[in-house]
Amino acid sequence: MPEIKPRFEFRAFAQNFGIVEEKMRQLSAVEQIRESLEIYIISAGNNENNTKIRDNLMDIKVFVQEQKGLEQWNPRMKGQFPMTAATIRDEVFPAFGVAVPAFKREVYTLEQYINEIIKPHPDLAAVHIFKRRMGFTINGCIAELADVYVNGAKTMTANLESVDVDAILAAKKRVGLDGYENVNYLLAIKRVLGMAPMAGDSVYQVKF
Repeated sequence: MPEIKPRFEFRAFAQNFGIVEEKMRQLSAVEQIRESLEIYIISAGNNENNTKIRDNLMDIKVFVQEQKGLEQWNPRMKGQFPMTAATIRDEVFPAFGVAVPAFKREVYTLEQYINEIIKPHPDLAAVHIFKRRMGFTINGCIAELADVYVNGAKTMTANLESVDVDAILAAKKRVGLDGYENVNYLLAIKRVLGMAPMAGDSVYQVKF
């Protein structure tokens, strides 16, 4: 089996993307439109593990490295609900970097996990996300424009992904994303929740 290389990513958030969206549509037809309901588990103790749940499946990605302003993330753990307390304790909570609570069950459904483990924890938050994503291909990169609702607060995101760093950098220039800050979902959600400060002096800083 060939080794699967984790992709590098550039992602920006804004209220709208104007010229960026126009250029994306000029360079590529919309290849697919997807909608999803997801739950992100946000931790006050960790900025390097991105944990989300969709369709009863938990996906944890870990930050690997930054290269030329791009971020590389790699899968750390995948799991499905119902989930054992042992899996939550030994595989999930190390990604949060916070105190491990007492477990009153041997197996947890998703609803029990959110209501009994996450919500009562002082350093964790369950954030409900709705995404409506439009997919493109630009300069050989996976590209995306999406409407994103963070606990009901609407914003937009634009994204470029590839294993080829230079291809992403070239695509950024072509679509006009050069002046935007690279903001991953984890940081964007923390900013909405007030758990992370907004950007400094960037003209195109994320605004919710």
